[in-house]
Amino acid sequence: MDPPNPKALLSVRNVHKAFGQLHVLKDVSLDVMPGEVWVLLGPSGSGKSTLLRCMGELEEVSAGAIFLDGQLLGIEEVTPPAWKFWDRSAHLQKLPGAKRAEQRRAMGMVFQRFNLFPHMTACENVMCALRLVKKWDKEKAKAEALKQLEKVGLQDRVDHYPAQLSGGQQQRVAIARALAMDPELMLFDEPTSALDPELVGEVLAVMKELAEGGMTMVVVTHEIGFAKEVADRIAFMDEGQIVEVGNAEQVLSNPQHPRTKEFLSKVL
Repeated sequence: MDPPNPKALLSVRNVHKAFGQLHVLKDVSLDVMPGEVWVLLGPSGSGKSTLLRCMGELEEVSAGAIFLDGQLLGIEEVTPPAWKFWDRSAHLQKLPGAKRAEQRRAMGMVFQRFNLFPHMTACENVMCALRLVKKWDKEKAKAEALKQLEKVGLQDRVDHYPAQLSGGQQQRVAIARALAMDPELMLFDEPTSALDPELVGEVLAVMKELAEGGMTMVVVTHEIGFAKEVADRIAFMDEGQIVEVGNAEQVLSNPQHPRTKEFLSKVL
């Protein structure tokens, strides 16, 4: 396995992921530098969301490793028994649940669906993790929740329940909830795919502001306009592999791989 890039915030190294006989990711490697915005493009079933879920420790890799700030995600190296010195797998073991949860707190993840608690207001949804995970008192958590809701333009919706919010507003609450945990890295899994077309812009606007503010982001999306405007790096995936990587201009305007050209010809 290749070593991680010491300058990268996130290093993916030779990652494979299989679900039974289905080999979804095949030897994927990439480096996300601090402050970079990566966009993962590709057809449905190419492995984009699975890769993102592996980054967020929602799926365990089948082989290879992912490093955050140079630290292995989900596993740790240990000294094996002398009689197993030859067995590489004996040097690795899963991290205990508490340590894995601590690692996850360094990452915020926003999904296609908003996953808000319907019986809680927007403010209470954002406060929830601060109260349960960070153990903040109610007033401190509320102050942070109001701050983050204002950041995503929902200062006038803090006492509204999810059913009283549009899909775009609910997704912005979900983004505020993730930001409240002060993550080093934000992961977005097709955050606008469940929205009506007229609501997509308000969510993308918030994401653009985050990018302009220096937030490190990895985004799975089909929004080519967003990728062209915001992405520092684009990785095009097909059949579980990254087949082309470059800046937005290189990949979108002058793709080199035939599969990238074919895909873009259908979506541009």
